[in-house]
Amino acid sequence: MKHLNIFLIFLTFLSVNAQKTSLFNGKDLSGWNIHGTELWYVEDGLLVCESGPEKKYGYLSTEKSYDDFILTLEFKQEANGNSGVFFRSTLEGTKISGWQAEVAPPGNDSGGIYESYGRGWLIKPDPKKDKALKMGEWNRMKIKVVGDKVTTWLNGTQMITLEDEKIGQGKGSIALQIHDGGGIKVRWRNLEIKPL
Repeated sequence: MKHLNIFLIFLTFLSVNAQKTSLFNGKDLSGWNIHGTELWYVEDGLLVCESGPEKKYGYLSTEKSYDDFILTLEFKQEANGNSGVFFRSTLEGTKISGWQAEVAPPGNDSGGIYESYGRGWLIKPDPKKDKALKMGEWNRMKIKVVGDKVTTWLNGTQMITLEDEKIGQGKGSIALQIHDGGGIKVRWRNLEIKPL
């Protein structure tokens, strides 16, 4: 009986982990679409976004759509790290519809939720939680989206929980952002999604 229980636990572990999918292969941008003229490339096994000469908004979106999921990723901000992770998003050129989990320099509400071309900020984290961000170091972000509920974590600290009917109606892809203004560079790795 003891061996059977261990076996069942092992099978459960395998099934849970088998559902995770890597969104980035460490070699190229397969599975992604570039929007705009800003720079997206692979360097030393990392995904890099960097401002281009036009210093405009740029996006890198998944070819697939994801509705309910847990997304985990790591980012490292260099220079001005103003970026973000969009979910349930759609793009026409560089005009994006959807919701962004903010990735920004200290004091700029990383982990908060912003609605582009809509209502703007929906929720910002408590300012005390900003200390969870490690500027210039690797940070781990987790985003859970189920129905109309969104929760974000940064380096293990829960940043926000939000329930919003409009988010619940949204559909679309995951998209990484380069903010306009220039001077931005962010490195990304270990982008994994688990559909729910």
